[in-house]
Amino acid sequence: MEKFTTLTGVAAPLPIVNVDTDMIIPKQFLKTIKRTGLGASLFYEQRFNEDGSENEDFILNKPAYRNAKILVAGDNFGCGSSREHAPWALQDFGITCVISTSFADIFYNNCFKNGILPIVVSPEELEKLMDDASRGSNATLTVDLEAEEIRGPDGGRIPFKIDAFRRHCLLNGLDDIGLTMQKSEAIQGYEGRMSENRPWV
Repeated sequence: MEKFTTLTGVAAPLPIVNVDTDMIIPKQFLKTIKRTGLGASLFYEQRFNEDGSENEDFILNKPAYRNAKILVAGDNFGCGSSREHAPWALQDFGITCVISTSFADIFYNNCFKNGILPIVVSPEELEKLMDDASRGSNATLTVDLEAEEIRGPDGGRIPFKIDAFRRHCLLNGLDDIGLTMQKSEAIQGYEGRMSENRPWV
């Protein structure tokens, strides 16, 4: 997993509440177990018309936001089913930070396991960030995980808090496999002792 330290980029405003995982990545794209390629189908029903052409009105299809790295979204983001494909699709598109006033628990947890930083802010702070994001590609946000703050284009700073263990894992690029591999010597030692003491296993 890539380390997440400081992210500076365009933030796309998505002022929609209760964005569920089926909106993020519709069910017809869940057949794959690969984490790559899903970005093309992110928000598929909003990004594309029935004939397959792009919906010019959707935020991520607008020129200023095609390369957005941050999503500023409405309350209760990531609700609905527990599909891990949702953070996969966001990351594959290039979005590695989502800011909202609240997240569905399973989606929130899945984000950390896949290198995405979900940040909870107050309604007043979200309103300010939505305003910043609405300025387009000329107004970028900086998300500093080590300092736990968001810096706006006008110099404003919004602090946030992340659980210390989750923060450590993101800063060091550690998913569940990475955490396990940190104990590789102890695991190998245990397996060696098991082979000696229980050769029949």
